[in-house]
Amino acid sequence: MMTKSIFMDKLAQQRREHYIKDMISQINNKFPLELEIKSAMLSIDREVFVSDIFKHLAYSLDALPMDSEQWISSPLTVAKMTQHLEPYSCDSVLEIGCGSGYQAAVLSKLFRRVFTIERIDSLLQEARARFRSEGITNIISKFDDGNRGWQAFAPFDRIIFSAAPKEIPQILFDQLAEGGILIAPVEYCGLQTITRYYKTNGQITTEAIENCHFVPVLEGKEY
Repeated sequence: MMTKSIFMDKLAQQRREHYIKDMISQINNKFPLELEIKSAMLSIDREVFVSDIFKHLAYSLDALPMDSEQWISSPLTVAKMTQHLEPYSCDSVLEIGCGSGYQAAVLSKLFRRVFTIERIDSLLQEARARFRSEGITNIISKFDDGNRGWQAFAPFDRIIFSAAPKEIPQILFDQLAEGGILIAPVEYCGLQTITRYYKTNGQITTEAIENCHFVPVLEGKEY
């Protein structure tokens, strides 16, 4: 016989699955998702990555505040950035700006290895705890200034910025694999644009995709 506790846990799981599916349906209506991206988004519960005070908004399409004046991106934005990254038949991805860990968790369903860097130690510790609680074992994280990248594991098939740089440091293009893609919400003249960079024969070409709004990339580390 099913105990009351098991029954309540099952109901809670069904509730979460319903809300996640509804959230993905809303995203798909605004931005048609490819099958692989939809599957990755469905497999990650955004509620886990949202601050307790905003749990009731976890499945909305809103960006939500976190500690240290940071934000967890809208799931619509995460879906767009992930799909624009073209994460197919790739081994490794480097994320600049781990934040809550939500974007990295989604990427963990699409890449064999996810490397993520966060400059705010408290945020990184919280993200690591979430990865452990969700049993995600293919994310390697580091407390550092993301502007330097992660030379020890370069080159990366893909690089993604989860914060807005004014320009892409050359060292990150150097750490991008031949044939790789880097995507970032680049800020220029007060406007941010999701920009995709391709590396072909050692040369970088760019493609502007759409306007956006992210927190800025900052230098240094914050304890």
